[in-house]
Amino acid sequence: MSSNNSSGGFAKNPRPPKVKNKSAAPVQITAEQILREAHDRRLEPVHTIPQQKIADLEELSEFRQRKRKEFEDNIRKNRLNISNWLKYAAWEESQMELDRARSVFERALDVEWRNIAIWLRYVEMEMKNRNVNHARNILDRATTLLPRMDQFWYKYTYMEETLGDVPKARNVFERWMKWEPQENAWQAYIKMELRYDEKHRARAVYERFVSIHPEPANWIKWARFEEEHNNLEKCREIFTAALEFLGEEKLDQKVLVAFAKFEMKAKEYERARVIFKYGLDRLPKSKSQSLYNQYTNFEKQFGDKAGIEDVVIGKRRVQYEHEIEESPKNYDIWFDYAKLEESAGDPTRVREVYERAIAQIPPAVEKRYWRRYIYLWINYALYEELESEDIQRTREIYEQCISIIPHKSFTFAKIWLMYAQFEIRQMHVDTARKLLGRAIGMAPKNKLFKGYIDLEFQLREFDRCRTLYTKYLQYDPSNCAAWIKFAELEKDVLDEVERCRAIFELAITQPSLDMPEILWKAYIDFEIEEGEYDNTRDLYYRLLERTEHVKVYISFAQFELSIPYEDNSDEGNSRARKIFDKAYEKMKEKELKEERVLLLEAWKDFEENYGKEDTQEIVKKKMPKVVKKRRRAADSTDDNIIWEEYFDYIFPDDEVQSRSLKFLQMAQAWQTKQKELEDNAED
Repeated sequence: MSSNNSSGGFAKNPRPPKVKNKSAAPVQITAEQILREAHDRRLEPVHTIPQQKIADLEELSEFRQRKRKEFEDNIRKNRLNISNWLKYAAWEESQMELDRARSVFERALDVEWRNIAIWLRYVEMEMKNRNVNHARNILDRATTLLPRMDQFWYKYTYMEETLGDVPKARNVFERWMKWEPQENAWQAYIKMELRYDEKHRARAVYERFVSIHPEPANWIKWARFEEEHNNLEKCREIFTAALEFLGEEKLDQKVLVAFAKFEMKAKEYERARVIFKYGLDRLPKSKSQSLYNQYTNFEKQFGDKAGIEDVVIGKRRVQYEHEIEESPKNYDIWFDYAKLEESAGDPTRVREVYERAIAQIPPAVEKRYWRRYIYLWINYALYEELESEDIQRTREIYEQCISIIPHKSFTFAKIWLMYAQFEIRQMHVDTARKLLGRAIGMAPKNKLFKGYIDLEFQLREFDRCRTLYTKYLQYDPSNCAAWIKFAELEKDVLDEVERCRAIFELAITQPSLDMPEILWKAYIDFEIEEGEYDNTRDLYYRLLERTEHVKVYISFAQFELSIPYEDNSDEGNSRARKIFDKAYEKMKEKELKEERVLLLEAWKDFEENYGKEDTQEIVKKKMPKVVKKRRRAADSTDDNIIWEEYFDYIFPDDEVQSRSLKFLQMAQAWQTKQKELEDNAED
């Protein structure tokens, strides 16, 4: 019972007993060691093939009969499994039963005569047992039935050459060559002839070889063979025959490079140069990169400076042609290409490149596509005028360019002005005027008017300048720069002060101006220079009616200070102080804090230089305090509120006003509350 209870108690409580001693064992065992011991002590039975000892011929005969029956049964089950046949034949060979082994191979060939492994194992068996005639017979049959299988021919020739029967090996090669095999077979034949120093036979084989396989690499191999044997004339004849045979359609740069290198070794440098140029003239650029590189190296080694430059230019020309073929509308490539041809100095090539370039008209009628394109015409015209000095051709280029530009959509003033300047250089002033008038009539543009006016100004035709300015301002009356230039012409050049004043008056009355501040400043500066201070003061008042910008007030005050009064009068200071005071009130009404600060800084500087202590104290009391505040950022959301810090200005007079307003609001709130209490009491 006690034993049962103890065992039953452990079953009811599956937890293992507690280990009191948890220190490490003196001998540590790794998991790898446990697995290795388990593998070594595994209990699976090991199947070993029992060794059979044969004591006499009768047992040997029984063993052979049993093995043959097993092989025959396997073949009978699957006669198409070639490995069964090969194992059967190899076993018969191991038993030295060669006739039986031959019989097995022959039966296998009856089943599958196209299987290469059967033939090769059959031949190897006969060669291993030195049955040469049997091996020849088998190889004859194999090469007759399967003439395209190169393994049989290689083994046949190797066997004959190993036996030292070179004529038979040559006969085998000749039989093989009738089938026109691949290049490796011909190379094997040639190598065999060279091993026995039969150079004339090898040469004849090469001749037949290149007639059947006329690839460029094979011609080069034949030529190198002749070169190695120091037959230079024959080598040159081979290269020449290769070029004639390949023609221009199949011409390959490898043949040309090899031919040129041969001539370089023979120190026939002119011949090599002719070969290089022959190839470069006939091969397309995409197929002659290596030829160009070799030609470049050749000229660097053996050519003169002109030849090297020609090669470099030719190489870059090929590169540009390739890039243009990929992207014909990339005008930067055309610029570089034209510059290259200009440096080469061949006018025909330069014109050809420019004509091809200007034929690449932009795809869309948008000015951004035409900006780079138009410079091709400009460079072409400048080249013809300055380099070729062909005036008539230059004029034709300008006319073609003007005719191709879509003037209804946009125009290029640069082209019109350059054309006019070209005509002036040819002393055709009337033609230039007609041209610019035509330009203004077709596509008026600010730059065209400016260029035409500058031209007439240089010619001292001031009446024409006036007429052009009139047309210019009729075209663009909002252009303040044009009004100012017109006024400066009348004042500085023609000394017409009243005309200048009239132009300014007409300008400031325009309903729309692009930069009115510049125009008003120019008018004010003009009146100040003329000493018309009343007119200037009147201009400032008129300007302040249109805009009450703080800088106008500051400038007005500075103007009043700059007026020279007699007897050191303080009238200027008082006028300036009134302007500052008025400006401050205006800025305060509009609650423009930044402008008020800017104005107070200018006012403070004025008082420090020209004011008294009491006036300085008044300005100091108006100066604001700078405080840091927080406000909600513009990019914050309800879910993600972002606060930002900023600096604000607090003006003393604003604080007094805000306190009085706050007191008034509190009084109104108290009055409202009292009224509500009275109403409740009555109810």
